Amino acid sequence: MIGLIVRFIVSALVLMFVGFFLPGFGALGFTGALLAAVVIAVLGYIAETLFGKNVSPQNRGIVGFITSAVVIYLAQFIVPQLSVSIFGALLAAFIIGLIDAVVPTQLR
Repeated sequence: MIGLIVRFIVSALVLMFVGFFLPGFGALGFTGALLAAVVIAVLGYIAETLFGKNVSPQNRGIVGFITSAVVIYLAQFIVPQLSVSIFGALLAAFIIGLIDAVVPTQLR
């Protein structure tokens, strides 16, 4: 349970970082970023359940990258503080993928 909480806090911090530096991705406060992290995790889980493991960002393929961008883009319709353009979602998926490669949020 503690690991899950830490994972969402780290994800929220990454979203705050991305929102601060990337164009097309609105800056978030900690509460908004935490809510966005939860929504993105749930949407990612739903996408993975519907389409299988091939759409998982952990596969590091183009399909996983596009799925991550779509999930980030769709999250803005659920999280009121989140504002993302299509370009911002693509950049965010790329940066979050790079950060995940260096600091994994899951044990592999």
